Parts: sequence; C-alpha cells; structure tokens
Amino acid sequence: MTIGFVLIKAEPGYEHKIYNELTKVIEIIQIHPLSEEYDFIAKVEAENYDKFERIVVKKIKSIEGIINIKTLTETKF
Repeated sequence: MTIGFVLIKAEPGYEHKIYNELTKVIEIIQIHPLSEEYDFIAKVEAENYDKFERIVVKKIKSIEGIINIKTLTETKF
C-alpha cells in the first residue's frame, strides 16, 4: 500500500469546482483546504507507487483549473 499527499494550487475562481471534482476520486481519502501557497492537500491511498502516480496524473492533474501540484510520498528506511 502506498500513501501519499498531493498539494494542489488552483486557478483563482476554480476552488469550489476543483474541490467537488476531488471528492469524486475514490482513492482520495482526505481533502483539506489550505490558505497559503497551495489551495488543497489531498491524501491518496493506492495499491503501489505506480498506481499512485497514475491516479495523480490521470485523475487529479487533469482536473480543469489546477495550475500546479506537488506530490509527497512515503518512503521506507
């Protein structure tokens, strides 16, 4: 299981639309609005790292109004 976080920057005026679209992504288990450099942080759960990346690219990054993302994934020591 891979757990990661996606920081999302929205184009002004798209925040509500993006939030609503993010709630439709079943792999996102938490979404929190933010108030500084990024507008949202989403916690994503996937079977493995490859599936995590596909979720980010195909289901999150493709949402209209998203202008920047940053992904943070767990690592093993």
